Amino acid sequence: MSAERRLPPVTEVAMLSLGLIVAGGIYLSAHIPQHVSLAPAVVLLVLSALLMVGNVISLARVEGFAWDAFFAVARWALLAYLVTGGLIEFVFVRNHVSGGPLIVLSLSLLVYAVHVPTLIGFTVARYRDS
Repeated sequence: MSAERRLPPVTEVAMLSLGLIVAGGIYLSAHIPQHVSLAPAVVLLVLSALLMVGNVISLARVEGFAWDAFFAVARWALLAYLVTGGLIEFVFVRNHVSGGPLIVLSLSLLVYAVHVPTLIGFTVARYRDS
């Protein structure tokens, strides 16, 4: 039995980041079509994006990580999540969401569409011997 290598808390940070994105999306969606203050959603979006960037940086610093397995899985997951994110974006536009709320929701969808494939790729690659 080999000793398991020490990995950064990618899963935990990703779940926190996704929770922040979902909270911001729910906040905005609950107030549309009335006027809504963007400040809470923007703060949640920025915090989530910072967590995502930190997660990617901490993962990039892991020596001997199975990047081939990570990218083999993450690229297909990214394609799937970009499609679903695009469909959700279409619903926002079709329902006449515009201006600031649309920008914040679009950026939130982008963070979601990048972070989930990163999490899926990490989950597969962490158990692969490199």
